[in-house]
Amino acid sequence: MSASRRVTLNDVAAASGVSRATVSFVLNDDPRQTISAATRDRVRQAARDLGYVPHGVARALREGASRVVILTIDSSMEGNYSRSYVQGLDDELAAHGHVLLVRHGRDTPSATQRVLDAIVPRAVIHFGESYLTGHELEDQGRGWQDGLAAHCALQIRHLAERGHTHMALALPADGSPLGAARLRFTSQAARELGIPAPGSFVVPKSRSACDDAVATLLAGTPEVTAIAGFNDDVALRVLASLRELGRGVPGDLAVIGFDDTEYGELAVPSLTTVHIDAEAHGRLGARIALGLDTAGLRPVPARIIVRRSV
Repeated sequence: MSASRRVTLNDVAAASGVSRATVSFVLNDDPRQTISAATRDRVRQAARDLGYVPHGVARALREGASRVVILTIDSSMEGNYSRSYVQGLDDELAAHGHVLLVRHGRDTPSATQRVLDAIVPRAVIHFGESYLTGHELEDQGRGWQDGLAAHCALQIRHLAERGHTHMALALPADGSPLGAARLRFTSQAARELGIPAPGSFVVPKSRSACDDAVATLLAGTPEVTAIAGFNDDVALRVLASLRELGRGVPGDLAVIGFDDTEYGELAVPSLTTVHIDAEAHGRLGARIALGLDTAGLRPVPARIIVRRSV
């Protein structure tokens, strides 16, 4: 078959030995048709072998919306968690015949409207929307079970179990919309452990400003023996500043990260951190967006990656 010619339903029908109508029913998952599993498998395999791609515009006109799902991610929320989430979301959407498009940058109503003006998506998912609308315990990870609240508690509990009762939460300077939620969850986790709620301080990106911020924290709260980073990037900046200030880690202070980036293992000392597998959260998001059953999707529990900084 010529590589320049578009593969059609007729091609798939001929290759699988069924009618064009049957191919259409199978590839469109028409629930009103009784077609054997063997025939469905044969049609789908033929479509994959031939490289058949549905005509998106025609399908959008027929169904009222395209088979495209838009995910918008605010730049301040990008990290290992978001990458794992996107992988699960993409895989699950593909399994149900949909395509994922990801929009990076500031998530604003006008930005979303520009997307809607250009395409008619099946759904638009705003990454971290529950945290932006005051419903942070209603996230797809179910808050204190396997969502952000539980992950914050895991970070604080790891420090407490190693004898640290006075901690500080290091926040990024970019004003992440998750900052307030992280501080709230961290404080509640500490209270449940029977220790003082951690204070917080902002870690600037400038090296000298970061050194000043860490020095100010230690001078004002000498009782602090552990610093919990908002993410690994923030924790690594704190590590560098402590070294510059002549403070030993973990001898003088413990430092723990969050989100397990590839750079934590390379630091000196290597960075203890929280690893979160968000792929199942992405799959949950896909099924919710498509109106499908979410039974059987259980996220892998977050875990501590134990290294030398604690």
